[in-house]
Amino acid sequence: MNRLTHVDAKGEARMVDVGAKGNTEREATAKGKVIMKPTTLEQIKMAGLKKGNVLAVAQVAGIMAAKKTPDLIPLCHPILINDVIIEFDLAANDTIGITATVKSSGKTGVEMEALVATSAAALTIYDMAKAIDKGMTISEIYLKSKTGGKSGTYRREEA
Repeated sequence: MNRLTHVDAKGEARMVDVGAKGNTEREATAKGKVIMKPTTLEQIKMAGLKKGNVLAVAQVAGIMAAKKTPDLIPLCHPILINDVIIEFDLAANDTIGITATVKSSGKTGVEMEALVATSAAALTIYDMAKAIDKGMTISEIYLKSKTGGKSGTYRREEA
C-alpha cells in the first residue's frame, strides 16, 4: 500500500528527508491549456495586445515559476534546476496548449516544478489577455510524465 510521504505517523505535515538519497537525472513534463474566444487567440498570435507579446512573457513566467516552486508549495525542497522548457500549441482556433518540461540532477523529483510552471504560464496568458476576454478558462493541468528517482518512470495514459 502506498502511503503519503508528507505526513508523519501522527498525521502531521512534514518535509520528506532526502539527505540519504542519491542524485539521479530527473525530468517531468506537465500540460495544461487556456481556452478563449477565437478572436482573442488571433490577437495573441499577432502580438496585438497592448501588454505586449503574451507568449514570450508567459514563457518567462513559467521558467521563473519553476525556480520559485518551493516558495509557493510549502513542503517542496529547493532544488537545482538544469533546464525548463515551456512550449505552446496554437493548433486549435480557441485554445493555447501549454507544455512545461523541467530537468534536474538531484535527490527529489521535479513534478511540482513542471506543474507550477504550467500553471504560471496559463495564469500569465489570462492576465495579459483579460482586458479583451475575461471568460477565458484555464483547464486540464496535469502531470504527463516523469522519469528518475526511486519510483521510476510514469507516463499518463491518454484517454
